[in-house]
Amino acid sequence: MTQALDGLGPVVDRYDVFLLDMWGCIHDGVRVFPGVADLLTRIRAKGKKAIVLSNAPRRVPVLVKQMPGYGVSADQFDAIVTSGEDTWRALAAKKHGLGPRFYHIGQDANLTDPAEIGLREVTTLADSDFILASGAAGDGTLEMDKLQPILADGVARGLTMVCANPDLEVLRGEERYLCAGTAAAAYEALGGTVHYHGKPHRGVYEWALELAGNPDRKRVIGVGDAMRTDVAGGRGAGIDQAFIPGGIHAVALAAPMGTLPTAEKMAALSAEFGFAPTYMLAELRW
Repeated sequence: MTQALDGLGPVVDRYDVFLLDMWGCIHDGVRVFPGVADLLTRIRAKGKKAIVLSNAPRRVPVLVKQMPGYGVSADQFDAIVTSGEDTWRALAAKKHGLGPRFYHIGQDANLTDPAEIGLREVTTLADSDFILASGAAGDGTLEMDKLQPILADGVARGLTMVCANPDLEVLRGEERYLCAGTAAAAYEALGGTVHYHGKPHRGVYEWALELAGNPDRKRVIGVGDAMRTDVAGGRGAGIDQAFIPGGIHAVALAAPMGTLPTAEKMAALSAEFGFAPTYMLAELRW
């Protein structure tokens, strides 16, 4: 049964490594949540490791530069892992056996110079070897009506998609925005092939745990606000999971950030997904 927690303080001593989601956990895309700095100071003072494990579709150096804008800094953590960096590493290693030319669905800010790893962005599907989906368009939205013909054309050409963020949506303040995972799901529905990087897939967990020194997984906990990615990914990696209901699922659970849903609502959500988190956590705080 899922244990209800107001903060992590009562269970901190059970764990040595904390894998922390960014959006909906550390901040809401606009501001850092009020208890985060205090929690990080306390757990690191105990010699424990705090690692960002984010489905941000951008490379770690790009995210590090953006973090102060959300009220948080990289030096508050022991390591940072992003789905965007995992994607970059896979493409650099030619893990998927794809050609060098890619068509990009997403914001330019999600990319660094692809020539560094022998890739080249092109502007038409006819000239591309694969599709890289990192997220929304330049104005911060993912317009699926406009995107559908592009996806259909990509499938018809037999192009593989590489998805740098499996999330379906993200919260920025009170607003919801579609993520690259929505485009990838639509691509698969049309019969296309997609390679995913990020939670819930095992690669980012193995990388994060390697950076943590390959600890006993019974002493590791993941914290996040999405059942589909954070909780499912933690289960697949063999670690405990603390689920924050006030993020992506806040409306469905009638639980604003900082509060907990009823046990009945949490049980219903767990039944919908077919699994339950170890804890439900009101907010990332002590």
